[in-house]
Amino acid sequence: MTPDKILVTVMGLGAIAFIVWFFWLVKKPGVKASVSSGGYQEAMVLVKGGYTPDVILVERGKPVRLNFLRAESASCSEMVLFPDFNKSAHLPEGDTVAVELMPDKVGEYEFQCQMGMLRGKLVVE
Repeated sequence: MTPDKILVTVMGLGAIAFIVWFFWLVKKPGVKASVSSGGYQEAMVLVKGGYTPDVILVERGKPVRLNFLRAESASCSEMVLFPDFNKSAHLPEGDTVAVELMPDKVGEYEFQCQMGMLRGKLVVE
């Protein structure tokens, strides 16, 4: 194998390793939901090319209210689904929509758009 082929192979493997690490192996710290005066654990989630924040930390046994603000017109972001809670919500563009949940078990629960392209996670501690 010539030196240029070795260099291209090593650089390609390095790029693949970086992509795998960046997209699948990095653990995001998450945002802790704040407690409102009504006793809800609340977080505001911006929907624009994804969910921001996409990892939300909450406590078990306390009601959760996630307020989704959709700031884009892409059809993929019209719905948010919480399969583990059997909940979904339509997200009109420019409106804030509250989704209320009661997490009674510790664990990680995913939420996503109807196509599965936008993903987030609710971490119950």
